[in-house]
Amino acid sequence: MCARTVTAVSAVWNAKDEKNKHLPVTAVNTTARLSALRQQIQAWNLSAYIIPDTDAHKSEYIGKHDERRAWITGFKGTAGIAVVTIGKAAVWTDSRYWTQAEREMDCNWDLHKEVGITFIVTWLLAEIPAGGQVGFDPFLISVDSWNYYDTNLQDSNIQLVSITTNLVDLVWGSERPPVPSEPIYALETAFTGSTWQDKVSDIRSQMQKHSKAPTAVLLTALDETACICILLGENFTVLINISYISPERLRDIQRQMLQMCRWRLFGANANSGAKVSKMLSPRQINLKWSPPILFPGLFNLRSSDITYNPFFYSYTLLTNSSIKLFVNKSRFSPETLQYLNSGCIESMCVQLEDYNQIRDSVQAYVSGDVRIWIGAQYTMYGLYEVIPEEKLVADAYSPVMMTKAVKNSKEQALLKASHVRDAVAVIRYLVWLEKNVPRGTVDEFSGAEFMDQLRGKEDFFSGPSFQTISASGLNAALAHYSPTKELNHKLSPEEMYLVDSGGQYWDGTTDITRTVHWGTPSAFQKEAYTRVLMGNIDLSKLIFPAATSGHVLETFARKALWDVGLNYGHGTGHGIGNFLCVHEWPVGFQTKNIAMAKGMFTSIEPGYYQDGEFGIRIEDVALVVEAKTKYPGSYLTFEVVSLVPYDRNLIDVNLLSPEQLQYLNQYYQVIREKVGPELQQRQLLEEFEWLQRHTEPLSARAPHTASLASVLVASTLAILSWSN
Repeated sequence: MCARTVTAVSAVWNAKDEKNKHLPVTAVNTTARLSALRQQIQAWNLSAYIIPDTDAHKSEYIGKHDERRAWITGFKGTAGIAVVTIGKAAVWTDSRYWTQAEREMDCNWDLHKEVGITFIVTWLLAEIPAGGQVGFDPFLISVDSWNYYDTNLQDSNIQLVSITTNLVDLVWGSERPPVPSEPIYALETAFTGSTWQDKVSDIRSQMQKHSKAPTAVLLTALDETACICILLGENFTVLINISYISPERLRDIQRQMLQMCRWRLFGANANSGAKVSKMLSPRQINLKWSPPILFPGLFNLRSSDITYNPFFYSYTLLTNSSIKLFVNKSRFSPETLQYLNSGCIESMCVQLEDYNQIRDSVQAYVSGDVRIWIGAQYTMYGLYEVIPEEKLVADAYSPVMMTKAVKNSKEQALLKASHVRDAVAVIRYLVWLEKNVPRGTVDEFSGAEFMDQLRGKEDFFSGPSFQTISASGLNAALAHYSPTKELNHKLSPEEMYLVDSGGQYWDGTTDITRTVHWGTPSAFQKEAYTRVLMGNIDLSKLIFPAATSGHVLETFARKALWDVGLNYGHGTGHGIGNFLCVHEWPVGFQTKNIAMAKGMFTSIEPGYYQDGEFGIRIEDVALVVEAKTKYPGSYLTFEVVSLVPYDRNLIDVNLLSPEQLQYLNQYYQVIREKVGPELQQRQLLEEFEWLQRHTEPLSARAPHTASLASVLVASTLAILSWSN
């Protein structure tokens, strides 16, 4: 390790180049890169340059060509901001990544173990002389982030400078990975909640009802465009990730796709149907339906530009009379282009514009008598700065982001169905682990790979929804640890094991975490696990007033841990999409999340992490539903849709209240009813027997009474929710 941690008092630091001669194998020597970047900083007459960790759409996961901060620093963690001056280079990141940053960064970099723009600005004020200029790429800093920087620097003699030419890209040069160019494909209407015409009409209706009467909505987040953009056509192409799919499974997929359109194929030529037409890459296969009578209608667009997310780089400018989609046109086949606007009326025709022309097009549009509606959380400053203030209608989130947060009945059914199949994959994995871990043949990396392979056997699987967190023993104490082929730990019956994984399916996105122990856990491990489970149960069964904010509710997930002086350092949950983002904003339990409403999906994932020993997390996805109360009123609760039992070996039933025990046994009955038949139908008899054993009703061994403290906490939180 060489990157130094910045503290209030720092020791004398030896020459960085000398220390870089003895870098660990995990670190990258960035001396030449920093030297080249500093030349650019001086050429642009800057004192410092900010390098964020995102892309032009504020995506959680970013493409290889957008990993600028990772390339310049060597630090590959997904969260962290870098700043470079002529004399110093620093990175700010949170506790999840401190160890990783210390391993991956060389001696050129200072590691600041604190998060927030305020800390960065404080550092800039100390390092930059009066009159200095701080440069940034306006397409990598959101409106909200720019406001924070600008506000905190206002009283100083330091100026923020927007530079649309990215300086890291200039240094990266020809070594920078290319922009993705895989074809954009269509999602069949069986997997969508509504047609694109309905979505466009709904957003236009919201525009008309808005008090400020916007004439356009600018969509910048990739899941916004993926949600609303639709493909018209009769021939279409579907790209399927085959990294985890066997040849036999590919034949099953072709059969299923034909079954989906069986009524169209009746009486068709025997040679018609799905054919494997060409291999696009080692990870994808192109299934093309040749007869023009198949699948006429409307389809949601998807692609694979972002790892783990089925998105493509794009913007949308939706007005009352036009729809402009800014995208790489070359990724559409001639047939796709021909059918995009087949039979449409003028206001519903999609105009394809060049992706790189979005800034110029917005600037041209605002020259007229118009008002553009944006979501400030996801709109980057590069577009915001060309819109005059008097022509701007800014909310925290765009109307598309707010609308897709609430799933309709069809979307709810689709997502629930994906969780049943996902449960089958996870159960098969847990059964496999029970047999193979005692043999000493499984490590964290091989386990993660096999988990992904098992999901690949499920219907409509497209790929993992994020990198599987497969962590044993002390590695699980790192909340977001993921193994590599080179660096991993052997799974042991004597250690706790945490697996956090998910899948992207055409009908939904999944995310589930289970923690298990195959040997004899310590009393403290059992207590910690049980208290995490108690928090999961308490939040899952909670009844609360409609429109209560998640940050008020999440305290219930921590209460059982707080009672004994334990806690966890990450959020309690996040929204989840329908074949979109696995971490979908603006739903969740953080301060910036919107209030809970019927039809939202969120994860519930309390945990506990004993540094250097073990980690525990129990995560389920839950649907917000109406609660049945004794008296009339508008109240909500959660319906858990994840369907995998918890580890009985780690549950201390003596800690569970009668209400918690009753909830747990009812949940196990639901698992039996929904997953059991699926296992039996597929002749997975070993897995079915395992499920029956692990969902046997639990019974209390000792009386349990609620404490006065519990009543006081509930009363206090009720008051908070009413005042929210």
